[in-house]
Amino acid sequence: MAEITQHTSSRLAPFGESIFSTMSRLAVEHNAVNLGQGFPDFDGPDFVKDAAKRAIDAGFGQYARAFGLPETNRAISRYTETMCGFAADPQREITVTAGCTEAIAATLLGICNPSDEIVLLDPSYDSYAACVAMAGATARRVRLDGPDFRITDALLRPVFSKRTRAIIFNSPHNPSGRMFDAAEYQVVAALAKEFNALVLSDEVYDAITYAHSHRSIAALPGMRERTVIMGSLGKTFSLTGWKIGWAIAPEPITRAIRSAHQFLTFCAATPLQRAAADALNAVCDDGSYLEELRRDYSRRRALMLEILQETGFRCVHPEGSYFILADAVSAGFSDDVTAAKVLVKAGVATIPASAFYDPTNPDRRWLRFAFCKRDETMREAQRRLKARPLRQLADSKI
Repeated sequence: MAEITQHTSSRLAPFGESIFSTMSRLAVEHNAVNLGQGFPDFDGPDFVKDAAKRAIDAGFGQYARAFGLPETNRAISRYTETMCGFAADPQREITVTAGCTEAIAATLLGICNPSDEIVLLDPSYDSYAACVAMAGATARRVRLDGPDFRITDALLRPVFSKRTRAIIFNSPHNPSGRMFDAAEYQVVAALAKEFNALVLSDEVYDAITYAHSHRSIAALPGMRERTVIMGSLGKTFSLTGWKIGWAIAPEPITRAIRSAHQFLTFCAATPLQRAAADALNAVCDDGSYLEELRRDYSRRRALMLEILQETGFRCVHPEGSYFILADAVSAGFSDDVTAAKVLVKAGVATIPASAFYDPTNPDRRWLRFAFCKRDETMREAQRRLKARPLRQLADSKI
């Protein structure tokens, strides 16, 4: 009998272990402060956790309707009206998913054919390219260069064609922290209309903004009918492990999304969906939680910027999300991967941002630091970073 030599599909073999798994493993090995993975090291609010407990006690323990509990879909519609300025139809346009990652996967699996192309704006969240590959489509990647990470027609137009099915657009942006401006929104919208493409709008950080409030590209004239809004509960309520997300799209696109979703997870966790409804309704009724969330993250952002700049890093100041990009090269390191390996051994785990680029065209300059952490966590990272100057670490064989 012939020995099986290839176990991983050719579509996924190029991806290997995700950078998040790698750096978290190294953080454990070296007892490092983990500023790599983007999850809070503090708990979510009691009013949301209490809602989940009530849902469990009330018997919400069986399968939910595949595309979401009715009350959850209605609450997402209300939240969308609050954040985006329009209310989606809860029955026909909203699908509750197992986190935004599943919303991305279900959307791409539902809309793509093998000849289709999906435009990615690098640096981009690593699951985008993997989901494109799983859908059998081709990723057309465009590199946005820091520290500005600006979108222009000259950059995007060459990758659009009659084969372009969609562009994945993420604002507030992970990992750069950019909130793309009106001119950049117009570039994406105009190309989508010209080439009859969809916009898959990842808006998971919609509530974590600093300079100005979030705006959805779906609210632009002519974009509602070609946009899929993808969001989640986890970032807004510091409950990333709940994995409650959603995809909002016009009915014909929603049918495509649901055709894949029903065979991926069928439904998200029922009691957590019920709790999500209460959480979203609460912030729609009283905006004080979202105001406090922004104030809290503004303070954490200021602290992390102070720590990194004091240590010797030049930083990109984020306008949204809870990440900061720091320039490893100007700090004396040869590249971001080398810097990340040295720093984790010195006791601080980060993410080398080259993992967010096309492997054939990466920018090896940036380290991503997460500041969704307690003050004491960030202060401990500060103590470790100050123990040895960056230039000394860069020259070391640690």
